[in-house]
Formats: sequence, C-alpha cells, structure tokens
Amino acid sequence: MKPLSDKAIQRLRREAALPDLTGTKYRLIEKIGSGGMGEVYLVEDTDLNRNIALKVIGGPAHSDDLSERLLKEAKIVARLEHPSIVPVHDAGKLLDGRTYFTMKYVQGESLQSYAHHHLVLSDLLRTFHKICEAVAFAHSRGVIHRDLKPENVMVGEFGEVLVMDWGIAKIISETEEIRKASSEPTEIRFPGATVEGTILGTPHYMAPEQAQGTLSQIDQRADIYALGGILYFLLTRQHPGDNNHRFDTSQTTKELVDHGHHITERPRKIDPKLSRAIEAICLKSMSTNPNDRYDNANLLGEDIVRFLDGQPVSAYPENVFEKANRWVGNNRFVLYLILTYLVMRFILFLLIRR
Repeated sequence: MKPLSDKAIQRLRREAALPDLTGTKYRLIEKIGSGGMGEVYLVEDTDLNRNIALKVIGGPAHSDDLSERLLKEAKIVARLEHPSIVPVHDAGKLLDGRTYFTMKYVQGESLQSYAHHHLVLSDLLRTFHKICEAVAFAHSRGVIHRDLKPENVMVGEFGEVLVMDWGIAKIISETEEIRKASSEPTEIRFPGATVEGTILGTPHYMAPEQAQGTLSQIDQRADIYALGGILYFLLTRQHPGDNNHRFDTSQTTKELVDHGHHITERPRKIDPKLSRAIEAICLKSMSTNPNDRYDNANLLGEDIVRFLDGQPVSAYPENVFEKANRWVGNNRFVLYLILTYLVMRFILFLLIRR
C-alpha cells in the first residue's frame, strides 16, 4: 500500500479535529479562532437561517475537566445578560463527545486592532467606558473575568463593545466554584503564546495578587488592575511593560509572573501631551496595592465620564492654576462672547468720544 504524503496526513488531522455536527441544527462554515481551552467555528443555525459562533473543546481526545471548564464558561456567560457581553444561545455535547456552546457571532475587530487606527482619545475613552460598564455588571453578579485585555474585547461594526472569553472567570459568590477552580489545571496567557503554569491570567494585565495564585485574595479589584492596563494601552498603544521586557516562551512560570510586574513607564513619559488627570486615573487603577485602586468598575467609569465632560476626577487633586485652566477650557465660548462684547463696547466708546 502506498504511504500517505505528509500533506495528506496533515489534511486528515485537520479534518479529524473538526467538530462532528451530525444530528445538530448547525452547519460548519469555517474556523474563526482558537484559545487555550477550545476552538471557535462559524456555523449556520439552519433552523433560523443565521450565522453564529460555536465554541468547542479543541480535539476529540479531551479530559472531563476540560468539558467541565467549557460548560462552566457557558453557564457564567449565560447569567450575564448585558449589551456588552456576548449572549450564549445553547450548550451540549456533540456525537464525538466534545462539549460545545453557541453564542452570537460578533463581526468587528479586537480592541487591540481598533485602537491602532482610531486615534481620537475621546472616542477610545468612550469605548473604554462601555468596557467598564460591562465589567461592573459582571461584578454585580459575583463574576470576576480575570483575563481582561485588548485582545478579549471586540468592537463591532456600529461601535458596539463586547467583552469576550470568560473561560477563566471566577464566581466569587459561590464557595464551591472557588474550591473547584483552585484544583483545576491553570495557565499563564500572554500575547502570542499560552504557557502552562500555576497562575491564571496574562502577565501584562495581571494584578500582583493574582500573580501570587492565592484565590482567596482575588476580588473585583484584580479586574480593576486589568482595566487600568487596557486604559494604559489605549493611551500609549503599548502593553504595560512592553518597553522593558519581551516575553519568551521558554521562560518559567515564576519568570513570567515576575516580568508581568516590572515597573511600567508612566503614560505621560511616552506621550507628554496626555493630561495629568487621565494618567492619574490609569495609575490609580494599576496600583500594586489593591486598597489604592478604585473599589469597583463603576467608580473607574465615573472618573472617565468626568474627564470627558471636563470635570475634576477623583484620582487627581488639582491645584488652583489647573482648576482655572480647566474652567477656561470648559467655558471658552462664553469667554469669547464676553470678550467680543467688551471689544464692541470699547469701539462704541471710541466712536462716541469722537
């Protein structure tokens, strides 16, 4: 018998890895993404004639633990009904035994890509505020994301914002879920690779207490740190710490965690045109001490709105000159009217004197 070529073997492997949708209402269209825990495919819901996304464990050979984790992700997202969180449609098992769930197919681009060609800061901050609202909603339902980063936020065709990838989320209101999470396989994630380890998250955006791996110490302020990292990226177009280290897939878990918490360049040192107020919001969010961060995402979002509205922010105490400068900036049109009025009165006075 003639042996198979390498190309034929690779093709057979790819086809074997495809989900078996026999007996479901879904028709496979194409693969659109992959992650540490599963793969995402674009499929057609033949009952409703619409395209949706199907997330499934990446390969027929899988553990029960992976199935439980994927199902847990589906259940977490299903309880978070919010305009900026992707809705889950259904979940189940395929004929090949793999667990799957389906969700809305988001057409758009990641915040990572979006920020590089949308350069108006006010627009980026409004997008960031929507992220804060979604995260605040999740926290109000007892859910911490634990892997917030620009790659996990999608911006749709009409400006809608969707927080994605809740695969390592933690339910802080259920001690049983915490117990299960503490014994599950974990991983460190960072741009370009996934490294097996004992910590959940992405070093660039991981809070120090999260890097220590102590679940009992992690609360919503770990997500505040990650939100601060996202804000840092929007202000500088750099991941926190990019100017100091490059991650290497050969590094150990401890080295990756240590490098994830090196000193980050202040935003204004990268872009001196940034205001001190927006830098202060960013640095407060990314404080290494959780007690020095915003207590919740709502407070962070409120400071962003105040900054956009030209109001003082809680993160930055202004001096007298800064207050005066901000007042002038907010009332520039009124000042122009007053100045025009005074100039006209002066001209009339000169005319009358003649």
